[in-house]
Amino acid sequence: MREVTKYGKTVAEAVSFALKELNATSDQVTCDVVEQPRKGFLGIGARKALVKVTLTKTPFDYGIDYLTEVINKSGLTVKIQVIERGTQVCRCALVGKDAAQLIGKHGATLNALQTLADHVAAKEAKQHVTFILDAEHYRETRKQALVTLAKRMAEKTLRTNHPHRLEAMPAFERKIVHQALANNPKIQTFSNGEEPKRYLTIAPRRS
Repeated sequence: MREVTKYGKTVAEAVSFALKELNATSDQVTCDVVEQPRKGFLGIGARKALVKVTLTKTPFDYGIDYLTEVINKSGLTVKIQVIERGTQVCRCALVGKDAAQLIGKHGATLNALQTLADHVAAKEAKQHVTFILDAEHYRETRKQALVTLAKRMAEKTLRTNHPHRLEAMPAFERKIVHQALANNPKIQTFSNGEEPKRYLTIAPRRS
C-alpha cells in the first residue's frame, strides 16, 4: 500500500499534489490531514497544509504486485509505471534498460504478462477489468504494423478472390484488424478457433 505526504496552500491543493504523484483518483485513496493551513499574522507563523494520502489497494494493485514479483525474479532491470488508472482499465508501461526484452516476438511475452495481470486482478474485482501493458512504445508500433498488414491482405484477397487467414493473435489485436477494414465494402472479416489460437480471416464479401 503506497502513501505520500504533501504540502499545499490549502488542504485541497495538497491532496491534488498527492493524487498526481500516486496517479490515482479521490475514490481510490484515504486522506488524513496532518496540519491545517494557517495564515499567521503579517506572514509570521504562517504554514501550509500537510496531508497524508494512502492509496487503497485496488484489483489493479494486485496485478501490478504480481507482475513486479515475476519481473524481479527474472533478474531484469525493469519497473512498472502506471500511465493511466481508471475503474476498469489500467494502462502501464514497462520501463528500464531491459524493458525491450519483455516484448517478445510479435509482443508474445508482453501479451502473456498482460494476460497474467488480468487474471490476478479479475480475482479481486467485482467487475471486468483490463490491463494494457506496453514497453518501448511497442503497442503503437504494432498497431501500425497490423493496419498495414490488414490493408495488404485485403488487396491480396480481392486480387485472388480467395480468403486469407492471418496468424493467431489476441482479441485486442484482432479488433485492430477488424476496424482497419470495417469501411471496405468489398471485404469481410471474421474470427475462428479457440483462444489462445483464435485467428482472423479476411474474405471477399459475397453479393
